[in-house]
Amino acid sequence: MFQPSYIETYKKGILKERIEAAYKIIKNCHLCPRICRVNRLADEKGVCKTGKHAIVSSYNPHFGEEDPLVGTHGSGTIFMGWCNLLCVFCQNYEISHMGEGRAVTSEELASMMFSLQKMGCHNINFVTPTHVIPQILSALTIAIEGGLHVPLVYNTGGYDVVKSLKLLDGIFDIYMPDFKYWEGEAAEKYSDAKNYPIAARAALREMHRQVGDLEMDERGIAYRGLLVRHLVMPHNLASTRDIMRFLAKEISPNTYVNVMAQYRPCGLAHRYPEVNRPITTDEYNDAVQMAIEEGITRLDERKRLRIIRWL
Repeated sequence: MFQPSYIETYKKGILKERIEAAYKIIKNCHLCPRICRVNRLADEKGVCKTGKHAIVSSYNPHFGEEDPLVGTHGSGTIFMGWCNLLCVFCQNYEISHMGEGRAVTSEELASMMFSLQKMGCHNINFVTPTHVIPQILSALTIAIEGGLHVPLVYNTGGYDVVKSLKLLDGIFDIYMPDFKYWEGEAAEKYSDAKNYPIAARAALREMHRQVGDLEMDERGIAYRGLLVRHLVMPHNLASTRDIMRFLAKEISPNTYVNVMAQYRPCGLAHRYPEVNRPITTDEYNDAVQMAIEEGITRLDERKRLRIIRWL
């Protein structure tokens, strides 16, 4: 019977050490590649606009995630407010850019985890967790002591640093990063993060080192491993082929990949004519073919959302 790795990490006293290290980082914050150097313990705020306390927008069983996460009772998503990446086209713009939600204590965050587990969710899925690693770890201690026993999912935009990810080794069993852009120019234009491609490649290597390829039980429900999302963009602005080649050659040809068709112009995308439309059926099919040609052998097979052709 599978036991989440965080239970053993807690028993060995390692989790306590990780919490202390994580809070030390945000005292002069360099938790993510932004390296804002603000004292978040004093409630100073940098790019992610998050101080000492995490913001939670919502939490609920989610049935729109990948099938290995959803199973029969859903993925227990906790949507964290604000974000460290801030893509102009974000589909959760109100949450990521406007901070929709409320500040929560460690006890409240732990209670949310319990509630989702009690509902039968197969995992606790932290959406946009990069900027609130210390707060999540602090809440996890309380949750473990109360009987939490489902895997944790680190559902990130991919703009992470290895040093911070190492704090999560032996804690998160499932990593689900986006790989948004291959070229720094696109990352700079749409996320003001020119170093995103370098950061994402290093982050994916570290994530795979920790948990390996995605593993599922006899029901097809994931309990450990790496699942990568890639959002297809208009005009192939994300450079899909390069990303798929990297995943197949430098991570693993068995990397579980969801090539996503969901792009639509949200947030501030209307300011950029080239991304101010949904993708076409041909653009999506071309992206899937690129993944196959570059050697990706495990593509998410969910029924695809209908793609609206821009007229």
